[in-house]
Amino acid sequence: MLEFLSRRLAAALVTLALATVVVFAVVEVLPGDPALVMLGTDARPDTLAALRASYGFDQPLAVRYLRWIGGLLTFDLGSSHAYGTSVAKLIGDRLAVTLPLAALALCWAMLVAIPLGVFAAWKHGRPGDWGVMGFTQIGISVPNFWFGIVLVLLFAVTWQLFPAGGFPGWQDPLKSAHALILPALSLSLGEIAILARVTRSAMLDTLREDYVRTARAKGAPERTVLFRHALRNALIPVTTVAGLIAGFLVAGAVIIESVFRLPGVGQLVYDSINNRDLIVIKNVVILFTILVLVVNLLVDLAYAFLDPRPRVRT
Repeated sequence: MLEFLSRRLAAALVTLALATVVVFAVVEVLPGDPALVMLGTDARPDTLAALRASYGFDQPLAVRYLRWIGGLLTFDLGSSHAYGTSVAKLIGDRLAVTLPLAALALCWAMLVAIPLGVFAAWKHGRPGDWGVMGFTQIGISVPNFWFGIVLVLLFAVTWQLFPAGGFPGWQDPLKSAHALILPALSLSLGEIAILARVTRSAMLDTLREDYVRTARAKGAPERTVLFRHALRNALIPVTTVAGLIAGFLVAGAVIIESVFRLPGVGQLVYDSINNRDLIVIKNVVILFTILVLVVNLLVDLAYAFLDPRPRVRT
């Protein structure tokens, strides 16, 4: 198990190192003057020179890259020229919204998708299966931002059960969680459809195994066959897909946060692109990379727990 974990951790570190090179190249090495991008073409030459000096754009590429990596290691991410504050504090404040939103969306997706997938596999080839598959097709096809607008019109404007947007802060946890319900539902729609399909497929494969037929031949109740014998093995591919979805939910919250005007990392990226705040964009992309790598590492550990065979093979 220790060797398995060491291999996965080493692979994650190599991936992160390569990601820093790619992000640095895209933001600072490609043709173009970052200071000119930030200030616009009408900026005065002395203002451009001052900005280049303050952000180190006048330094050699190797020095700039090492300074940035050193800042990442010491959590000194620099300062945002648009917000006039530390990038680390800026991102930390926004994560307090994005991470709970993504976690709530993931929990909702798994709580809905796994029972739907099990039900569809149990009713394979019957109207119940067709209904679930029809729902998942709609879930994959409908854009989540459009679904969010529909939820706002129904639950915020018509029935006034939830706020239409905004975030009150975590001073009142219940009120804050209430404000995240509609965004989480919108964000999880496509993921519910994907997870339900994966669960159904995995359950169908598992239900054809000999040990399942043996359990049924011994007279085990159908609920025991489905949830005790079949579901645990079916959860192995579901766990892998759930890990990929978790990373997507964090990175894919940009549009949903814009629709509901939530002050999260996604909205920060959107505003930073409009403000040409490149240092914020660069550090947020690396943060997303780290979050995805951490989630994938946790998924590998969960995979090893559910199926011990990878510990031997890798």
